[in-house]
Amino acid sequence: MRKSFDKHWYAWAMVLPTVIVLGVLVFYPLLRGVAQSFTNLNESNQRDEICTKVLGGEETCEPNPDAAQFVGLDNYIDILTGAQGEFWLQFVNTLVWTIACVVCHYGLGLGLAVMLNREFRGRGFYRVALILPWAVPSFVAAFAWRFIFDERFGVINGALRAVGLDPVAWFEQRWTSLFTAIVANVWLGVPFMMVALLGGLQSINGDLYEAAEIDGATPWQRFVNITLPGLRPVSSTVILLGTIWTFNMFPIIYFVTRGQPAGETEILVTGAYRAAFEGIRDYSLAATYGVLILSILVVYAGVYKRVLAKQGEVF
Repeated sequence: MRKSFDKHWYAWAMVLPTVIVLGVLVFYPLLRGVAQSFTNLNESNQRDEICTKVLGGEETCEPNPDAAQFVGLDNYIDILTGAQGEFWLQFVNTLVWTIACVVCHYGLGLGLAVMLNREFRGRGFYRVALILPWAVPSFVAAFAWRFIFDERFGVINGALRAVGLDPVAWFEQRWTSLFTAIVANVWLGVPFMMVALLGGLQSINGDLYEAAEIDGATPWQRFVNITLPGLRPVSSTVILLGTIWTFNMFPIIYFVTRGQPAGETEILVTGAYRAAFEGIRDYSLAATYGVLILSILVVYAGVYKRVLAKQGEVF
C-alpha cells in the first residue's frame, strides 16, 4: 500500500472523493443500521435525554430512563420466530415475486431483442416504443396499473364485462393481487433487459451464423448453440442486477397492491418500511429487516458468483 501510494498518489487522490462520499452516504448508514438492529430503538425511546422548559424559566434536561438499550439478538429471534412482523410470509412473497418477475423480464426481453435484431420495416419505431416504459417513473406506472386493475372502473374488468364475463376482484385474493404487481413490474422491467440483450446480440460475430447456416443448422440450433452462449456474459450480469433490483422493488408493491388483502402481499422491503414509518415506529425492527435483506442478497450473489466461476465465466 505504501509503495503504491508513493508511486500512484495522483490515482489515490482522484479516488479519495468517491471513497468519502461512499463512506458518508453508504457505509456509515449501513454500520449505523446494523448497530440499531441490536437495540430496541423506537419512536418513544429514541431520545437519551428528556428536556422540559418551565414558562419563564430555563430548559432542564434529565436522562431518559426508558432510552433505547442493547438487546442483542432479540430482534432477529423475534422476526425469525414470527413474534414480530410476518417475515416468513413476506419472504415467500418476495421469492415468488422476484423469480416470476426476473423470468418474465429475461424471457420477454430476449424474445424482443431477437426480434429487434433483425431487419424489418419500422424497426426504429418499435425500438423507441418498447423503451418508453423504462422512461416512466415507477410510482407513476404503479398508480396507472392500480387503476387498470381497479374492480369497478378498471380497464381490464371493463373488457371482461364487455365480453360477458364477471369482473375480478383482483386485490381481494393473495395470488391475484400479487399477480397485478408482477404484471406491472414486468411492463417496467422488460425494456432494460431488452436493451441489454440487444447490445449483446449485436456483439456476436455474424460469421458464426453464416457458417452454421452453411452447415445446415436450423434456426433453433443456431439460437441454442450460438445465441445463448454468446449472450452468457451479458445474461449473467443482467440476471444478477435484475434479481437485486426486483428483490428491493418497493414502489410497485406499495402502490399497486398496497399489501392487500390484509398484508398478504407484502414483501420484505415493504415490511421494513411499515415497521419504520407506520404505527409505533420501530426503527430497530426495520433495521433488522434491512440487515436480513442485505444478508440474503450477499449470500445469493456469492452463490451466483461461484456457479458462474464453475462454468468458466469471469464475473
